[in-house]
Amino acid sequence: MVAVPVLLSVPVGTLALWVGLRTGDPAQVEVRPSLPAIGPRTPITIKLRESRRGLVAVEIDLVQGGTVTRLDARSYVAQRAWAPWDPKVSEAELQVVVGKALQPLLMPGEAEIRVTAHRAHTWMRSPAPTVHRQPMQVQLQAPKVRILSFNTFVAQGGSEAVVYQLEREVPKEGVKAGRWWFPGYPLPGGGPLDRFALFAAPYDQDDAKDIRLVVADELGNEAQVEFIDKFKPRPFRNDTIPVSDKLMNTVVPAISAQTAGFRDRGNLVANYVAINSEVRLENNARLEALVERTQRRFLWDQVFVSMQAKVISRFADRRSYMYNGVEIDRQDHLGLDLASTQKAPVPATNSGIVLLAEYLGIYGNCVVIDHGYGLMSLYAHLSTMDVRVGESVKRAQVVGRTGTTGMALGDHLHFTLMLHGLPVTPIEWWDAHWIRDRLSLKLGDALPFTE
Repeated sequence: MVAVPVLLSVPVGTLALWVGLRTGDPAQVEVRPSLPAIGPRTPITIKLRESRRGLVAVEIDLVQGGTVTRLDARSYVAQRAWAPWDPKVSEAELQVVVGKALQPLLMPGEAEIRVTAHRAHTWMRSPAPTVHRQPMQVQLQAPKVRILSFNTFVAQGGSEAVVYQLEREVPKEGVKAGRWWFPGYPLPGGGPLDRFALFAAPYDQDDAKDIRLVVADELGNEAQVEFIDKFKPRPFRNDTIPVSDKLMNTVVPAISAQTAGFRDRGNLVANYVAINSEVRLENNARLEALVERTQRRFLWDQVFVSMQAKVISRFADRRSYMYNGVEIDRQDHLGLDLASTQKAPVPATNSGIVLLAEYLGIYGNCVVIDHGYGLMSLYAHLSTMDVRVGESVKRAQVVGRTGTTGMALGDHLHFTLMLHGLPVTPIEWWDAHWIRDRLSLKLGDALPFTE
């Protein structure tokens, strides 16, 4: 407050003139679009600065032709003209989003972001606001794509392939099936814009209405194309799993002790259910994340092989877990349970690279092998693991031995095939004719498959 006496010592007329002329300076305005043009949703950052008396008010508008759409408006308390010691807002950063999704009347062509920053006035002067106009192009044309493959027949819980050609390079392309995403890849040996995607129909989706080939440009303009020629729903079995005190006393301590952060629920049943549901979700999220490390090449060239054993539980069985006649949980069994002799050798279903070999919650000792382009195989409940992470394995090479680790009722192998994290039925991949008809004929020389 030391400035007050200084001002009082100035002649009244001079002070009045100084106060009357002390308007705010023109604001400095900077408009930063996050994208080179306006598409469905384009975030824009607006930075404002006025260091003399501070910001007063700002309006942000989208202008196209004769249509003006208010995007945002803010008011601030400016410094009083006669009180330079007052607080002020010298800088502000605002965020707006423009695009067809939010402004339906927006049309392709020219538009502008108009920022009006008002200036602090005095009793003598009311200066004009600062008006900043940022021209932008509106681009709403979705990229084009052409389907090159045909006879796309997929079954519920099964896999398939699609081959397509882009009009131009885009940052996002692939198949969307419900919440699952199967990215597209350059077709080996194909043209510069030829692509393919391995995809699957989720086991819990009984039609093809949510399966689309999706192509999106850098602005978010998106084309969705239907390409499924035939979809086959598959009924899955309901199964009942008896849960005994003996089972829980065996699996709960072992899994909880090797699961970081597991919280004791206070009783055996609650702990079992938490492992069967919450730990299961955590384990599956870990498995889904492995797809980031998949090889962008086919690591196999022959039909997949199965362990020679009896199938004791099938893919996508809907399980009810019963304790003393009461259902305590429900889960889907996303693999095949194969039983032979105790500690039977477990063969790699095909050639690939080991991505995981460790104890993993409900799966116990678990090995995951990458076969390329997001296709992975999982071997669970092992008594021993005979491979290590990063190791290349051959088709039918022993990767471990069956066991009872994890959430196992008895000595067996839990085997799962996953396509970009989604469990799929492995039976198709064990069939050379299916690989030839559904994959090899579409991909041609890109898939070096030998029957």
